[in-house]
Amino acid sequence: MSLIGSKFMVLALPLLAFTTLGVSAARAALLPFALFGPWLVLGLPAGAVVERLRRRTVMVVSDTIQAVAYLAIAVLGALRLLSFPAMLILVCVAGCGAVFFQVAYTSYLPVLYSDPALLHRGNARLFVSESVGRAVGPAVAGFLIRLTSATFTVASVVVTFSVSVLTLLLIRHREPAPLRNAAPRRRGWIQRDVREGLRFVLRHGQLEPVIFCGAVYVLFLTMVEGSLVLYCREVLGLSVAGIGIVVGAAAVGYPLGNVVSGRLVRRLAPPRTLVVGAAISVAGLVTMPVAGHAGSVLGLIAGSVVHAFGEGIFGPTGLTLRQTVSPPEILVRVNSVARFLTWGMAPMGSLLAAVTIGLGGLSTSIWVGAIGTSLCLPILVRRGIRADFIRPVR
Repeated sequence: MSLIGSKFMVLALPLLAFTTLGVSAARAALLPFALFGPWLVLGLPAGAVVERLRRRTVMVVSDTIQAVAYLAIAVLGALRLLSFPAMLILVCVAGCGAVFFQVAYTSYLPVLYSDPALLHRGNARLFVSESVGRAVGPAVAGFLIRLTSATFTVASVVVTFSVSVLTLLLIRHREPAPLRNAAPRRRGWIQRDVREGLRFVLRHGQLEPVIFCGAVYVLFLTMVEGSLVLYCREVLGLSVAGIGIVVGAAAVGYPLGNVVSGRLVRRLAPPRTLVVGAAISVAGLVTMPVAGHAGSVLGLIAGSVVHAFGEGIFGPTGLTLRQTVSPPEILVRVNSVARFLTWGMAPMGSLLAAVTIGLGGLSTSIWVGAIGTSLCLPILVRRGIRADFIRPVR
Protein backbone atom coordinates (compact mmCIF):
# COMPACT_ATOMS: atom_id res chain seq x y z
CA MET A 1 0.00 0.00 0.00
CA SER A 2 2.88 2.35 0.72
CA LEU A 3 4.33 1.64 -2.72
CA ILE A 4 0.95 2.07 -4.42
CA GLY A 5 0.87 5.57 -2.94
CA SER A 6 4.42 6.24 -4.09
CA LYS A 7 3.62 5.02 -7.61
CA PHE A 8 0.54 7.26 -7.70
CA MET A 9 3.04 10.10 -7.40
CA VAL A 10 5.09 8.88 -10.38
CA LEU A 11 2.12 9.77 -12.57
CA ALA A 12 0.32 12.48 -10.60
CA LEU A 13 3.19 14.80 -9.62
CA PRO A 14 4.65 15.45 -13.11
CA LEU A 15 1.16 15.88 -14.57
CA LEU A 16 0.10 18.17 -11.70
CA ALA A 17 3.18 20.34 -12.24
CA PHE A 18 2.88 20.23 -16.04
CA THR A 19 -0.86 20.81 -16.43
CA THR A 20 -1.91 22.75 -13.31
CA LEU A 21 1.21 24.77 -12.52
CA GLY A 22 2.26 25.14 -16.15
CA VAL A 23 5.93 24.25 -15.65
CA SER A 24 8.04 22.92 -18.52
CA ALA A 25 8.82 19.23 -19.04
CA ALA A 26 12.43 19.83 -18.01
CA ARG A 27 11.36 21.47 -14.70
CA ALA A 28 8.77 18.76 -14.04
CA ALA A 29 11.59 16.21 -14.36
CA LEU A 30 13.15 17.81 -11.26
CA LEU A 31 10.41 16.36 -9.04
CA PRO A 32 12.17 12.97 -8.74
CA PHE A 33 15.26 14.92 -7.64
CA ALA A 34 13.27 16.45 -4.79
CA LEU A 35 11.85 13.03 -3.88
CA PHE A 36 15.14 11.12 -3.92
CA GLY A 37 17.52 13.98 -3.08
CA PRO A 38 17.27 13.34 0.69
CA TRP A 39 19.11 10.06 0.11
CA LEU A 40 22.25 12.07 -0.66
CA VAL A 41 22.08 13.78 2.75
CA LEU A 42 20.29 11.31 5.02
CA GLY A 43 21.01 7.94 3.41
CA LEU A 44 24.09 7.08 5.46
CA PRO A 45 23.19 8.74 8.81
CA ALA A 46 19.74 7.11 8.66
CA GLY A 47 21.35 3.69 9.02
CA ALA A 48 23.17 4.67 12.21
CA VAL A 49 19.98 6.21 13.65
CA VAL A 50 17.56 3.41 12.67
CA GLU A 51 19.95 0.82 14.09
CA ARG A 52 19.20 2.21 17.56
CA LEU A 53 15.40 2.26 17.08
CA ARG A 54 12.66 -0.32 16.62
CA ARG A 55 12.26 -0.71 12.89
CA ARG A 56 8.48 -1.08 12.81
CA THR A 57 8.09 2.18 14.75
CA VAL A 58 10.35 3.94 12.23
CA MET A 59 8.20 2.67 9.36
CA VAL A 60 4.97 3.85 11.00
CA VAL A 61 6.31 7.36 11.64
CA SER A 62 7.84 7.59 8.16
CA ASP A 63 4.59 6.59 6.44
CA THR A 64 2.73 9.21 8.47
CA ILE A 65 5.18 11.95 7.43
CA GLN A 66 4.72 11.06 3.76
CA ALA A 67 0.93 11.09 4.07
CA VAL A 68 0.93 14.55 5.68
CA ALA A 69 3.27 15.98 3.03
CA TYR A 70 1.16 14.74 0.11
CA LEU A 71 -2.03 15.90 1.83
CA ALA A 72 -0.52 19.38 2.06
CA ILE A 73 0.24 19.33 -1.69
CA ALA A 74 -3.34 18.33 -2.45
CA VAL A 75 -4.90 20.97 -0.17
CA LEU A 76 -2.70 23.77 -1.51
CA GLY A 77 -3.40 22.62 -5.06
CA ALA A 78 -7.16 22.58 -4.50
CA LEU A 79 -7.00 26.10 -3.01
CA ARG A 80 -4.82 27.26 -5.93
CA LEU A 81 -2.11 28.27 -3.48
CA LEU A 82 0.45 25.72 -4.62
CA SER A 83 3.63 27.00 -6.24
CA PHE A 84 6.32 24.87 -7.85
CA PRO A 85 8.95 25.72 -5.17
CA ALA A 86 6.46 24.80 -2.41
CA MET A 87 5.70 21.56 -4.24
CA LEU A 88 9.43 20.74 -4.42
CA ILE A 89 9.82 21.37 -0.68
CA LEU A 90 6.86 19.16 0.29
CA VAL A 91 8.00 16.39 -2.04
CA CYS A 92 11.43 16.65 -0.39
CA VAL A 93 9.80 16.24 3.06
CA ALA A 94 8.04 13.11 1.79
CA GLY A 95 11.40 11.93 0.44
CA CYS A 96 12.94 12.30 3.91
CA GLY A 97 10.22 10.02 5.29
CA ALA A 98 10.88 7.54 2.49
CA VAL A 99 14.60 7.38 3.40
CA PHE A 100 13.94 6.19 6.94
CA PHE A 101 11.09 3.92 5.83
CA GLN A 102 13.26 2.09 3.29
CA VAL A 103 16.24 1.66 5.61
CA ALA A 104 13.97 0.12 8.28
CA TYR A 105 11.91 -1.86 5.73
CA THR A 106 14.89 -3.66 4.19
CA SER A 107 16.24 -4.50 7.67
CA TYR A 108 13.03 -5.71 9.34
CA LEU A 109 12.55 -9.15 7.76
CA PRO A 110 15.63 -10.74 9.42
CA VAL A 111 13.94 -9.92 12.75
CA LEU A 112 11.15 -12.31 11.71
CA TYR A 113 13.18 -14.98 9.87
CA SER A 114 16.66 -16.35 10.56
CA ASP A 115 16.74 -19.31 8.15
CA PRO A 116 18.31 -18.20 4.78
CA ALA A 117 15.78 -20.17 2.69
CA LEU A 118 12.83 -18.67 4.55
CA LEU A 119 14.48 -15.26 4.37
CA HIS A 120 14.77 -15.42 0.57
CA ARG A 121 11.20 -16.69 0.29
CA GLY A 122 10.05 -13.80 2.47
CA ASN A 123 12.02 -11.29 0.40
CA ALA A 124 10.57 -12.73 -2.81
CA ARG A 125 7.04 -12.39 -1.41
CA LEU A 126 7.71 -8.81 -0.34
CA PHE A 127 8.95 -8.06 -3.84
CA VAL A 128 5.76 -9.64 -5.22
CA SER A 129 3.69 -7.25 -3.09
CA GLU A 130 5.88 -4.39 -4.31
CA SER A 131 5.31 -5.57 -7.89
CA VAL A 132 1.56 -5.40 -7.36
CA GLY A 133 2.01 -1.84 -6.10
CA ARG A 134 4.13 -0.95 -9.13
CA ALA A 135 1.47 -2.36 -11.47
CA VAL A 136 -1.65 -1.13 -9.70
CA GLY A 137 -0.42 2.33 -8.68
CA PRO A 138 0.15 4.00 -12.07
CA ALA A 139 -2.83 2.29 -13.74
CA VAL A 140 -5.28 3.34 -11.02
CA ALA A 141 -3.72 6.81 -10.85
CA GLY A 142 -4.22 7.24 -14.60
CA PHE A 143 -7.92 6.48 -14.39
CA LEU A 144 -8.33 8.65 -11.26
CA ILE A 145 -6.71 11.62 -12.98
CA ARG A 146 -8.94 11.10 -16.01
CA LEU A 147 -12.11 10.87 -13.89
CA THR A 148 -11.20 13.58 -11.36
CA SER A 149 -7.93 15.54 -11.38
CA ALA A 150 -4.25 15.23 -10.55
CA THR A 151 -4.90 17.16 -7.32
CA PHE A 152 -7.55 14.66 -6.14
CA THR A 153 -5.22 11.77 -7.04
CA VAL A 154 -2.49 13.23 -4.84
CA ALA A 155 -5.03 13.57 -2.00
CA SER A 156 -6.05 9.91 -2.38
CA VAL A 157 -2.49 8.87 -1.56
CA VAL A 158 -3.23 9.69 2.08
CA VAL A 159 -5.55 6.65 2.12
CA THR A 160 -2.85 4.27 0.84
CA PHE A 161 -0.32 5.44 3.41
CA SER A 162 -2.93 5.20 6.18
CA VAL A 163 -3.66 1.58 5.24
CA SER A 164 0.08 0.94 5.18
CA VAL A 165 0.36 2.23 8.75
CA LEU A 166 -2.56 0.04 9.82
CA THR A 167 -1.01 -3.12 8.36
CA LEU A 168 2.24 -2.40 10.19
CA LEU A 169 0.38 -1.92 13.47
CA LEU A 170 -1.35 -5.30 12.97
CA ILE A 171 1.94 -7.21 13.02
CA ARG A 172 1.78 -9.29 16.19
CA HIS A 173 5.51 -9.98 16.52
CA ARG A 174 7.12 -7.79 19.15
CA GLU A 175 10.53 -6.59 18.07
CA PRO A 176 13.31 -6.90 20.68
CA ALA A 177 15.27 -3.86 21.78
CA PRO A 178 17.86 -2.87 19.14
CA LEU A 179 21.34 -4.31 19.68
CA ARG A 180 22.95 -0.90 19.36
CA ASN A 181 20.77 0.60 22.08
CA ALA A 182 23.14 -0.73 24.72
CA ALA A 183 26.19 0.88 23.08
CA PRO A 184 27.13 4.31 24.46
CA ARG A 185 26.50 7.27 22.15
CA ARG A 186 29.68 9.28 22.51
CA ARG A 187 30.39 12.41 20.51
CA GLY A 188 30.74 11.61 16.81
CA TRP A 189 28.97 8.24 17.09
CA ILE A 190 27.03 8.73 13.84
CA GLN A 191 30.20 9.36 11.85
CA ARG A 192 31.94 6.34 13.39
CA ASP A 193 28.98 4.06 12.74
CA VAL A 194 28.71 5.29 9.14
CA ARG A 195 32.43 4.70 8.49
CA GLU A 196 32.17 1.18 9.89
CA GLY A 197 29.27 0.34 7.57
CA LEU A 198 31.05 1.83 4.55
CA ARG A 199 34.26 -0.08 5.26
CA PHE A 200 32.39 -3.37 5.49
CA VAL A 201 30.63 -2.84 2.16
CA LEU A 202 33.66 -1.56 0.24
CA ARG A 203 35.88 -4.43 1.44
CA HIS A 204 33.32 -7.17 0.74
CA GLY A 205 34.04 -9.04 -2.48
CA GLN A 206 30.38 -9.64 -3.33
CA LEU A 207 28.47 -6.72 -1.81
CA GLU A 208 30.62 -4.00 -3.38
CA PRO A 209 30.09 -5.10 -7.03
CA VAL A 210 26.38 -5.72 -6.49
CA ILE A 211 25.75 -2.35 -4.81
CA PHE A 212 27.79 -0.31 -7.31
CA CYS A 213 26.09 -2.17 -10.16
CA GLY A 214 22.76 -1.10 -8.68
CA ALA A 215 23.96 2.50 -8.32
CA VAL A 216 24.86 2.84 -12.02
CA TYR A 217 21.67 1.03 -13.03
CA VAL A 218 19.45 3.35 -10.97
CA LEU A 219 21.26 6.45 -12.28
CA PHE A 220 20.23 5.70 -15.86
CA LEU A 221 16.95 3.96 -15.02
CA THR A 222 15.80 7.20 -13.37
CA MET A 223 16.36 8.99 -16.66
CA VAL A 224 14.00 6.53 -18.34
CA GLU A 225 11.37 6.64 -15.60
CA GLY A 226 11.63 10.42 -15.19
CA SER A 227 11.01 10.93 -18.92
CA LEU A 228 8.55 8.12 -19.64
CA VAL A 229 5.32 9.78 -18.47
CA LEU A 230 5.83 12.96 -20.48
CA TYR A 231 7.34 10.95 -23.39
CA CYS A 232 4.13 8.94 -23.65
CA ARG A 233 2.07 12.13 -23.52
CA GLU A 234 4.07 14.49 -25.73
CA VAL A 235 5.82 12.14 -28.19
CA LEU A 236 3.45 9.19 -28.47
CA GLY A 237 0.29 11.23 -27.86
CA LEU A 238 -1.26 8.84 -25.35
CA SER A 239 -4.13 9.81 -23.05
CA VAL A 240 -3.71 9.94 -19.28
CA ALA A 241 -5.43 6.55 -18.95
CA GLY A 242 -3.19 5.16 -21.68
CA ILE A 243 -0.08 6.43 -19.88
CA GLY A 244 -1.26 4.72 -16.69
CA ILE A 245 -1.68 1.45 -18.57
CA VAL A 246 1.77 1.69 -20.14
CA VAL A 247 3.53 2.51 -16.87
CA GLY A 248 1.46 0.03 -14.85
CA ALA A 249 1.59 -2.84 -17.34
CA ALA A 250 5.36 -2.47 -17.46
CA ALA A 251 5.47 -3.91 -13.93
CA VAL A 252 3.81 -7.21 -14.83
CA GLY A 253 7.25 -8.78 -15.14
CA TYR A 254 8.19 -8.10 -11.52
CA PRO A 255 6.17 -10.89 -9.86
CA LEU A 256 7.26 -13.34 -12.56
CA GLY A 257 10.90 -12.52 -11.83
CA ASN A 258 10.28 -12.73 -8.09
CA VAL A 259 8.82 -16.22 -8.42
CA VAL A 260 11.65 -17.44 -10.66
CA SER A 261 14.41 -15.92 -8.51
CA GLY A 262 14.25 -18.60 -5.80
CA ARG A 263 14.57 -21.43 -8.33
CA LEU A 264 17.49 -19.73 -10.06
CA VAL A 265 19.28 -19.19 -6.74
CA ARG A 266 18.95 -22.90 -5.91
CA ARG A 267 20.14 -23.94 -9.37
CA LEU A 268 22.75 -21.29 -10.21
CA ALA A 269 23.69 -19.76 -6.80
CA PRO A 270 23.22 -16.04 -6.02
CA PRO A 271 26.15 -14.59 -8.09
CA ARG A 272 25.03 -16.16 -11.39
CA THR A 273 21.41 -15.31 -10.63
CA LEU A 274 22.35 -11.66 -10.13
CA VAL A 275 24.19 -11.53 -13.46
CA VAL A 276 21.29 -13.19 -15.30
CA GLY A 277 18.75 -10.81 -13.76
CA ALA A 278 20.83 -7.71 -14.56
CA ALA A 279 21.40 -8.80 -18.18
CA ILE A 280 17.69 -9.45 -18.77
CA SER A 281 16.70 -6.11 -17.25
CA VAL A 282 19.18 -4.17 -19.39
CA ALA A 283 17.98 -5.96 -22.54
CA GLY A 284 14.40 -4.95 -21.80
CA LEU A 285 15.32 -1.31 -21.18
CA VAL A 286 17.32 -1.04 -24.40
CA THR A 287 14.27 -2.38 -26.27
CA MET A 288 12.06 0.47 -25.02
CA PRO A 289 13.45 3.41 -27.04
CA VAL A 290 13.66 1.18 -30.09
CA ALA A 291 9.95 0.40 -29.78
CA GLY A 292 9.11 4.03 -29.01
CA HIS A 293 11.01 5.22 -32.10
CA ALA A 294 9.01 2.75 -34.18
CA GLY A 295 5.79 4.08 -32.62
CA SER A 296 4.96 0.67 -31.12
CA VAL A 297 3.21 1.05 -27.78
CA LEU A 298 2.99 -2.73 -27.45
CA GLY A 299 6.74 -2.99 -28.04
CA LEU A 300 7.33 -0.35 -25.38
CA ILE A 301 5.23 -2.34 -22.92
CA ALA A 302 6.99 -5.58 -23.85
CA GLY A 303 10.41 -4.03 -23.25
CA SER A 304 9.26 -2.74 -19.88
CA VAL A 305 7.90 -6.16 -18.88
CA VAL A 306 11.22 -7.83 -19.79
CA HIS A 307 13.13 -5.18 -17.84
CA ALA A 308 10.83 -5.70 -14.85
CA PHE A 309 11.26 -9.49 -15.09
CA GLY A 310 15.04 -9.12 -14.84
CA GLU A 311 14.81 -6.64 -12.00
CA GLY A 312 12.39 -8.99 -10.25
CA ILE A 313 15.11 -11.63 -10.30
CA PHE A 314 17.90 -9.28 -9.22
CA GLY A 315 16.07 -7.47 -6.40
CA PRO A 316 15.26 -10.19 -3.85
CA THR A 317 18.51 -12.04 -4.64
CA GLY A 318 20.63 -8.98 -3.90
CA LEU A 319 18.67 -8.15 -0.75
CA THR A 320 18.94 -11.70 0.61
CA LEU A 321 22.68 -11.67 -0.11
CA ARG A 322 23.07 -8.49 1.97
CA GLN A 323 20.98 -9.90 4.80
CA THR A 324 22.85 -13.22 4.97
CA VAL A 325 26.48 -12.04 4.65
CA SER A 326 26.14 -9.02 6.96
CA PRO A 327 26.53 -9.45 10.74
CA PRO A 328 23.23 -8.64 12.53
CA GLU A 329 24.78 -5.76 14.46
CA ILE A 330 25.75 -3.98 11.23
CA LEU A 331 22.92 -5.02 8.88
CA VAL A 332 20.96 -1.75 9.12
CA ARG A 333 24.05 0.26 8.25
CA VAL A 334 24.86 -2.05 5.33
CA ASN A 335 21.31 -1.56 4.01
CA SER A 336 21.62 2.20 4.45
CA VAL A 337 24.89 2.19 2.48
CA ALA A 338 23.22 0.15 -0.27
CA ARG A 339 20.20 2.46 -0.39
CA PHE A 340 22.43 5.56 -0.27
CA LEU A 341 24.56 4.42 -3.19
CA THR A 342 21.61 3.19 -5.27
CA TRP A 343 18.66 5.43 -4.43
CA GLY A 344 21.08 8.33 -4.04
CA MET A 345 21.70 8.02 -7.77
CA ALA A 346 18.01 8.69 -8.47
CA PRO A 347 18.23 12.48 -7.92
CA MET A 348 21.38 12.56 -10.03
CA GLY A 349 19.54 10.69 -12.77
CA SER A 350 16.69 13.16 -12.45
CA LEU A 351 19.05 16.09 -12.95
CA LEU A 352 20.67 14.30 -15.87
CA ALA A 353 17.23 13.71 -17.39
CA ALA A 354 16.27 17.37 -16.96
CA VAL A 355 19.47 18.52 -18.69
CA THR A 356 19.11 15.94 -21.47
CA ILE A 357 15.45 16.84 -22.07
CA GLY A 358 16.38 20.52 -22.23
CA LEU A 359 19.18 19.91 -24.73
CA GLY A 360 17.87 17.03 -26.82
CA GLY A 361 14.25 16.38 -25.92
CA LEU A 362 12.33 13.53 -24.30
CA SER A 363 13.31 10.91 -26.90
CA THR A 364 17.02 11.58 -26.35
CA SER A 365 16.61 11.19 -22.59
CA ILE A 366 14.94 7.80 -23.06
CA TRP A 367 17.75 6.64 -25.39
CA VAL A 368 20.59 7.82 -23.14
CA GLY A 369 19.00 6.32 -20.03
CA ALA A 370 18.23 2.94 -21.58
CA ILE A 371 21.66 2.46 -23.18
CA GLY A 372 23.42 3.78 -20.07
CA THR A 373 22.01 0.97 -17.91
CA SER A 374 24.25 -1.50 -19.79
CA LEU A 375 27.25 0.01 -17.94
CA CYS A 376 26.12 -1.82 -14.79
CA LEU A 377 27.08 -5.22 -16.22
CA PRO A 378 30.89 -4.85 -16.28
CA ILE A 379 30.69 -3.28 -12.83
CA LEU A 380 28.80 -6.33 -11.52
CA VAL A 381 31.03 -9.06 -12.95
CA ARG A 382 34.05 -8.28 -10.76
CA ARG A 383 35.78 -9.52 -7.60
CA GLY A 384 33.76 -12.11 -5.69
CA ILE A 385 30.87 -12.11 -8.17
CA ARG A 386 33.24 -12.85 -11.08
CA ALA A 387 35.05 -15.57 -9.10
CA ASP A 388 31.79 -17.32 -8.26
CA PHE A 389 30.37 -16.77 -11.76
CA ILE A 390 33.23 -18.60 -13.53
CA ARG A 391 33.37 -21.39 -10.93
CA PRO A 392 31.90 -24.64 -12.31
CA VAL A 393 28.35 -25.44 -11.20
CA ARG A 394 28.12 -28.52 -8.99
